[in-house]
Amino acid sequence: MTFETRLRDNAASTEKLLAELLTGAVGEDEIARPANLLDAMRHGVLNGGKRLRPFLVIETARLLGGNEAAAQRVGAALECLHCYSLVHDDLPAMDDDDLRRGQPTVHRKFDEATAILAGDSLLTLSFDIIASPETSLTGDQKTALVLALARAAGIGGMAGGQALDLAAEKQAPDEQGIVTLQAMKTGALLRFACEAGAIIAGNDASHRETLRRFGEKIGLAFQLADDLLDLTSDAATMGKATGKDAARGKGTLVALRGEDWARAKLQEQVRDAANLLAPYGEKAEILVEAARFIAERKS
Repeated sequence: MTFETRLRDNAASTEKLLAELLTGAVGEDEIARPANLLDAMRHGVLNGGKRLRPFLVIETARLLGGNEAAAQRVGAALECLHCYSLVHDDLPAMDDDDLRRGQPTVHRKFDEATAILAGDSLLTLSFDIIASPETSLTGDQKTALVLALARAAGIGGMAGGQALDLAAEKQAPDEQGIVTLQAMKTGALLRFACEAGAIIAGNDASHRETLRRFGEKIGLAFQLADDLLDLTSDAATMGKATGKDAARGKGTLVALRGEDWARAKLQEQVRDAANLLAPYGEKAEILVEAARFIAERKS
């Protein structure tokens, strides 16, 4: 099966599972699911997309022989958390965007208060999915996943990175500051996506560390590619506004070191990522292809 086919199939299965999780059916210990809030959550999540983060969870678990059904649920949980971050990032107080994946952002289609609550609900739902009895993992595995995801998403990870990103509009960080910001804002969730596969598979610490490092490499590649696209692509292709980093004077590695350096650095990250997975042989080829896809993507 080709990488493109696997990515598409995983995206379809993730979309189906997310739709099942985001219904009006009231779960155990829930009181009610307000229709307008649920509609906003569904708008923020069920809008297509490559579902790259769930793909990485599923494929790293598959590489190590993990429970695929459990990996799909953990991938869906991660996607809920990722989409919460997008809903909040788009708010006027943050990145102030009107489009996401070619559709009106949640606060534009609904309102700001509903968008905040939709994001809050998606964030908490992500941990609900992992902890749920329907996720067939041991208690220790669930605890490890919840802890790793909380660390990746919170003050020392994505949320902290967003805070640094906002501060960068007022005072541009130096190169190390940019690397730290991007590792937190973008790289932390991609790192978790890869590390999660090893946790799901119940493998030893060496596998977990290898996949964690692989996730760090592709996380930097993802951000470099994103910064290049923000500079060179257009809103029609990207499904969101472009050129905003330059307009706001935000420091990026592309702005600091130039396009040629950034493209060379991208290829270096892909090579490093592939080398990390070399001991797994052909079984890891789909993940190596994912690294190449991240570096070469057009949207």
